[in-house]
Amino acid sequence: MRHVATSDRNFYDRYYFNVHDTSGGLMMLVGLGQYPNLGVTDAFAVVRRGPWHRVVRASRELGANRMDTRVGPFRVEVVEGLRTLRVVLDETEHGLSFDLTWDASIPAQLEPPHHIRWQERVVFDSRRLAQTGRWTGRIVLDGERIDVTPDAYWGSRDRSWGIRPVGEPEPPGIQVKNAGTFYWVYAPFQFEDHSVLCILQEDEKGRRLLEEAVRVYPDPEREPEHLGRLDYRPVYAEGTRDVVTATLGFHPPGGTPFEIGVTPVLPVHLMVGTGYGLEPDWKHGMYQGPETVVQGVAYDTRVPEDAARMWGMVDAVARYEYRDGSGRTGFGLFEYWALGPHPTLPE
Repeated sequence: MRHVATSDRNFYDRYYFNVHDTSGGLMMLVGLGQYPNLGVTDAFAVVRRGPWHRVVRASRELGANRMDTRVGPFRVEVVEGLRTLRVVLDETEHGLSFDLTWDASIPAQLEPPHHIRWQERVVFDSRRLAQTGRWTGRIVLDGERIDVTPDAYWGSRDRSWGIRPVGEPEPPGIQVKNAGTFYWVYAPFQFEDHSVLCILQEDEKGRRLLEEAVRVYPDPEREPEHLGRLDYRPVYAEGTRDVVTATLGFHPPGGTPFEIGVTPVLPVHLMVGTGYGLEPDWKHGMYQGPETVVQGVAYDTRVPEDAARMWGMVDAVARYEYRDGSGRTGFGLFEYWALGPHPTLPE
């Protein structure tokens, strides 16, 4: 989008992908965004394997050609619209590269609008489409080639656009009085013959700001099943807001309520090093200068100083199990964050 309908500096347009094996041994997140009102495009990849959290990121001036998705060693190619995409990170000095093709398992689903006004300012006004899929290709990590095959490597992707905080810090003004809250769960996951897409956000009083739950089948002629009000019941590790297990409860209109259990297997801290807001010198849409910049950072979670960095939004590989005695088990993303007060959380 070259000229967008708003002059809000925070307008963005972004790809997001996750890649994980069904054993939970590896998870990688990839993003590529354009910020038309800031004149910047950037990209990142973060991979978690064992104790290592490794990030490669790049930024350049956006220019006029919005079809050029190259950002240094990164690029996204649309092979077949809404069906097949190729995601590439060429070899760099930072120990991570990949060439991966993503094939959709289900038709793309348009999620509800995400609109939040905080202290009179609109801070979120965005839309997103989401899909589950399978991966083919290769990942090279510290010289080791990992063959990626669709039987073992699943994932999901979204494409979002609109307004959300990006770029250089703004004067806080009244926002300094209260930074707000963020009680959130986002769970797109798949079984062999269908997928379930869940999204939920509540405010500090437990009021719902965003909510949807649908069951989607590969056949584009089959209507998605709306699963009614979503119940989200996490169990936290003592003294933390790290989710150990969770229950998702569904209430299909006119149907029988059911539950799916969630077990996070491998956490990835989405906000660490990737531009989502923790580093003052690298945020999505932040201008890094006239030349393309490519950086790499790596953390070892066995080191206390590095482990202390791991907070904020978590994108975990999770195992999902129907609690109906059928034994049906699936895998997918379990993204969660509980920031600030909420009725279900201790003071």
